[in-house]
Amino acid sequence: MPGGKHILGKSQAKRVFGTAKVGDRGQIVIPKDARELFGIQPGDTLLIVGEAGTGLIISRPEVLNDLASEILRNVKKEDQ
Repeated sequence: MPGGKHILGKSQAKRVFGTAKVGDRGQIVIPKDARELFGIQPGDTLLIVGEAGTGLIISRPEVLNDLASEILRNVKKEDQ
């Protein structure tokens, strides 16, 4: 799926890159198109979070750190 498959009715920012099979050691291969789009390199650390009812999210740790910092800044502004 070159470039990932566009999700119906959604912007090009949301894509389906295919499937990944879990190996014997619990490893998955992130599709090449996804790695290229998100700049994922060998040795990078990814954060995996999940909820039983909705599934897993794989993200760069700094993305959630930046989001948490922004939320805390907004809470601090509201308290002032």
